[in-house]
Amino acid sequence: MSPSLHIAVLGAGESGVGAALLAKAKGHEVWVSSLGSIGSEKTRILDENQIPYEEGQHTFSKLLACSIAIKSPGIPNTAPVVAQLREAGIEVISEIEWGFRHSRGKVIAITGSNGKTTTATLTYKILKKAGLDVALAGNIGLSYAAQVASNDAHWYVLEVSSFQLDDIVTFSPHIAVVTNITPDHLDRYDNDLSKYAASKMRIGINQGPKDFFIYNADDPETQRAMASAQESLGATQFPITVLETPQEGAYLEEENITISINQEKMKIEELALQGKHNTYNSMAAGLSAKLLNIRKEVIRDSLADFETIEHRLESVIDVLGIEFINDSKATNVNSTFYALESMKKPTIWIAGGVDKGNDYSQLLPLVGQHVKAIVCLGVDNDKIIQEFAQSVDMIIETQSMSDAVQMAYSLGQKGDAVLLSPACASFDLFENYEDRGRQFKETVRSL
Repeated sequence: MSPSLHIAVLGAGESGVGAALLAKAKGHEVWVSSLGSIGSEKTRILDENQIPYEEGQHTFSKLLACSIAIKSPGIPNTAPVVAQLREAGIEVISEIEWGFRHSRGKVIAITGSNGKTTTATLTYKILKKAGLDVALAGNIGLSYAAQVASNDAHWYVLEVSSFQLDDIVTFSPHIAVVTNITPDHLDRYDNDLSKYAASKMRIGINQGPKDFFIYNADDPETQRAMASAQESLGATQFPITVLETPQEGAYLEEENITISINQEKMKIEELALQGKHNTYNSMAAGLSAKLLNIRKEVIRDSLADFETIEHRLESVIDVLGIEFINDSKATNVNSTFYALESMKKPTIWIAGGVDKGNDYSQLLPLVGQHVKAIVCLGVDNDKIIQEFAQSVDMIIETQSMSDAVQMAYSLGQKGDAVLLSPACASFDLFENYEDRGRQFKETVRSL
């Protein structure tokens, strides 16, 4: 690409600042425009790198002078600024597309409604243990573009969202993984699950026959989406399943994971992460590694000693025999389903936040089985109260983490668990799910 391009970056979050740093590193003229305020940490980075920016507005005359616009994933394609840029014939792309255009490294990209972070982290750990030059990026830690700008790796394991995939052009992972598809973010997709699923399938649209596409064969929405997108999926496909025994892929055999590729099989008998959902995550990570010809021993050892990631069914502390569990990353109903399914103790469930069109009905059997009380944590809790009023004896409303934790603690007794698994986004009361999880842990530890 010519070093004289004028690059506009829309949004100044992790992906926006990363995209700007990469544009600067490649010799382009770059300017960041954020409709919201830019935090002090990000302005410091932009200032140190002499990258100009504006906040609180979009100056369209300057935006329309750019060659390429890189859009942060939080900005919908229906936003007026995006529509005007496209009407003017300006290419609007995502940060992962921008990173891909400048990276020498091959990519393992993981998407899905649930399990992305765990699968990506597991995969990264296996590749790192095998001695590969690998970076973990996307929705984890530094953005893909920022990593490419600072120290381009030979391999990237990327957690990618549907929002990021909506604006790719050439992005093509060597290995693509779709963990599952359940209703999430439907407000961005006209409340149409098929549109959301089609967005997830974009992870494979640029792959060729020498690439690999791993999918959850037990997930009906993934199956439907693949059937619709089959003509555009050019990679060799491998299923992960606990219900079938395919010739190739990953499946269960006598309760152990078996990975079968080219008539060669390996068994994984011990997993650090328990639960049905983590079986799928481990299958996807193990299969990805095996497709790269990583040694069996490395794969087995990595899956056997993996530690739980922060904010995902993270056991925080026991207080007088009550276990507090941080599952703040559960921002949709399906994630909370997995959390409640894994509970072995009577549970006080802290739930609520920004509802994204949630259907809570699938949680009713699990709530009836495991939950003794619900503590709502959100500005608007009516939907949760209405759904579960007949399932539990006690539902209490709170609007701060301190009140929620104190109330849950007062309702518990020795042998109980307090589970923060909101099933909702966090933006009504918190900056993000990490902020929500950290506040939970800090509050619990101060009891």
